[in-house]
Amino acid sequence: MKLRLEFTTEPFDLDEAPGHALVAREVVETADLDAVDVGPFGNTAEGSPEAVVAAVAELLRRTLAAGATRVSLQVNVIGEGDQ
Repeated sequence: MKLRLEFTTEPFDLDEAPGHALVAREVVETADLDAVDVGPFGNTAEGSPEAVVAAVAELLRRTLAAGATRVSLQVNVIGEGDQ
């Protein structure tokens, strides 16, 4: 089984990436995830259930500590043909 994580952190700042957004990027880029795509309005990553769950826990802990006031996320089960 493989999972796809989609998430955003708020508040947004279009002029400069806020600290919580930089922390979120670091979390997903250093986690044991595949197909990481970080963008200004949304972020995605794929991986095993264990890797995604661990990344979500770390993402929540660290982004909230870095000033995020909202973290929106969605996790979907994907099949081999859905990538």
